[in-house]
Amino acid sequence: MIALGFPPSAPRVLCIGAHSDDIEIGCAGTLLEWRQRYPALQICWVVMSTDDLRAKEARKSARALLGNKLTQVILGNFNDGYLPAQFSAAKNFLASVRERFIPDVVLTHRLDDRHQDHRLISEMTWQTWRDQLILEYEIPKYEGDLGQPNLYVPLTRKHADHKLRHLMTHFGSQRSKDWFREQVFTGLMHLRGIECRAESGCAEAFHARKVVLGG
Repeated sequence: MIALGFPPSAPRVLCIGAHSDDIEIGCAGTLLEWRQRYPALQICWVVMSTDDLRAKEARKSARALLGNKLTQVILGNFNDGYLPAQFSAAKNFLASVRERFIPDVVLTHRLDDRHQDHRLISEMTWQTWRDQLILEYEIPKYEGDLGQPNLYVPLTRKHADHKLRHLMTHFGSQRSKDWFREQVFTGLMHLRGIECRAESGCAEAFHARKVVLGG
């Protein structure tokens, strides 16, 4: 299997989530791998829909996960479940993010995600960032909309376990929901680990719709 990586410089990564736990569910393990691999890594963290409790969770989680690699946290206050009805304001919000941080890579939701907020964020990401590598992470959910990813990040067992502990520690607002379980997150990491033959047996996967290879 062919492995590609960032140049050994200072990659700038923009993470966008509709809700305060989306980024962590979709790509916390990948961010832990990159944090270890790239000493000059810079990360901007954007969450679109927050109330007071979830804003607090988002800030605390991002700082605990990334430490000094976290450049800034930008939070919106859009209504959970109603982002399509706030299209203009949400698009302007992401346009303001583009002015504040110029990334090399954008981690965002999948275009084919059946959650309306997730899907809209992905659409807006593609509209807003034209010159960046965009990788779409996946979120397991009731709709059964997981697809066939084409880009994998193998995780060490240490980072896979760290991701699970982190999710269970930092999102008390979600622990009463029957889908927010270690078994769900572990199962998906193991499935993706099999698909890419990860040494640890664990991986996260992404959809890379356009990738340019060049010098």
